[in-house]
Amino acid sequence: MALLADYAITPDVFDATSYSSEEVCAARLETIREAMLEEGLVRDLRNGRWRALFGSDGRAWHGRGKELVKKLATQGRLIPHQPLLPREPQDDMDWCAEALATHDQEALRGGVIVTEAVKHAYADQPLVARIDRLSSATWWASRGPSVKVARTLSDYLGHLDPILRCANSVMFIDPHVNPTRHGYQDLVQLLTKLGNRKPVPMVEIHRVCYEGSGPSRRFPLNEDRAYFSDRFRAALSDRLRAAGLRVEVFVWDDFHDRFLISNLIGISLANGFDIGGAHADTYWTRLSRNDRDRVQRDFDEASGRHKLHDRFSLP
Repeated sequence: MALLADYAITPDVFDATSYSSEEVCAARLETIREAMLEEGLVRDLRNGRWRALFGSDGRAWHGRGKELVKKLATQGRLIPHQPLLPREPQDDMDWCAEALATHDQEALRGGVIVTEAVKHAYADQPLVARIDRLSSATWWASRGPSVKVARTLSDYLGHLDPILRCANSVMFIDPHVNPTRHGYQDLVQLLTKLGNRKPVPMVEIHRVCYEGSGPSRRFPLNEDRAYFSDRFRAALSDRLRAAGLRVEVFVWDDFHDRFLISNLIGISLANGFDIGGAHADTYWTRLSRNDRDRVQRDFDEASGRHKLHDRFSLP
């Protein structure tokens, strides 16, 4: 199960003539709309040639289908994928073959969504599912709002991979994040997964201004204004520079909950980005779009929700 899955969709799904009526087409598109815009990525096959189809009047593209493609592009959910088959697709079956070729190179976390005619040509392929029978596809039915995660770097990277590769903006929100502390020393490996691509994503880290808890709580900025910036720079700057990344770090008065917020998805992380610890597993939960936006606003200085004690840039 993936909190953010990627899919391929053959063009016939958006063609009103693939259905008995325009109304049926609209209803079928509605069954995938929210999933694509809340928890999905769509492969823009053959380096954007797939998307370019919908700027053409060569087929009876349904208005809702063209709107969905436009929103996917606006939200950064259309992910270009290089051509793999030797010739340009000539029909919907060819587009399905191209989608399956990309899966062979890099496994889809979702599947290929098609209409009845294309599914008939790929009847024995479980990765290919009719849009009107998606509920019978295991990869569609297994979708859910939460996932159990082992507190290991490999599991964190596995679950976060599509976000770290594709997001345009990412906020790491964890009150105790400190890359010099045991448990957070692998944070740099999550950060550098965002690097060496264009456009360079916006990356932020948010933590609190104190360390410890209860009677042992201390406020190091009272004695040393460079306390956090020195530690973050020592642990991260060289690796971030090599990855071509710039990271803004915010040090707030207080907060408790842990999140990863991106333009693609928001995740509530029970144990934050701390790896290891007394418990072997943790749970991550996907936020609704509205809750994701609320969290993002809470960590905007202009909101007044928290008091900012320090801010610095890395490297």
